[in-house]
Amino acid sequence: MHAALVPELYVSQLERSLRFYVDLIGFAVEYDRPEDRFAMLALGSARIMLEEARSQGAATPAEFASGEWRTAELRHPFGRGVNFELSVPDVAEIAERLATAGHRPLLEPYDRSYRVGRQDVRVRQMLVADPDGYLIRPSQRCDG
Repeated sequence: MHAALVPELYVSQLERSLRFYVDLIGFAVEYDRPEDRFAMLALGSARIMLEEARSQGAATPAEFASGEWRTAELRHPFGRGVNFELSVPDVAEIAERLATAGHRPLLEPYDRSYRVGRQDVRVRQMLVADPDGYLIRPSQRCDG
């Protein structure tokens, strides 16, 4: 399935990130390029790319031209100022896997209503940081 927007996240350790996204969140590896320390992940219609950063410093002009688009130093937590809402079928299932693995969420599952146009949409959601500090917000609709 082709997604119109696919974030590509630099990670510090690809294997650790894959354990989080695949084993705990529920993504599957759609394809990978082990020689590049890269994986494309899929969960429903969501897609996310993970690439192990070759360096945590800003890319040199030559690195940038070759596709290493680190515009600044990577420091934990990565992805400051962004959270990724992820539509999932069952937030409680993810919360259970996280708890079993000892990975504490930043916010336990809770219900919330958002106004969308003239309607209120009720969701159950939680907030969890991945191993590099990117914020992931699994969310499921509660109103059908």
